[in-house]
Amino acid sequence: MAGGGVRQGFVYGNTDELGCEAVENKVSVTDWHATIPHLLGLDYQRLVFDQNGLKEKLTSVFEARVVKEILA
Repeated sequence: MAGGGVRQGFVYGNTDELGCEAVENKVSVTDWHATIPHLLGLDYQRLVFDQNGLKEKLTSVFEARVVKEILA
């Protein structure tokens, strides 16, 4: 994520000893899907697409947050 408003040289969170699972500062897929449009200047809550005649949100029905700790 070089450029684009993400802090340079920054590590966010920790994994277990084997690197298999996040143990500190976990970021869900929906959080990630909210953060990327935010960096592009889009409102992830209003961003919808048509699927089978329904208006679907990128973050689905799950509650999402912008991970502001990684932003520059």
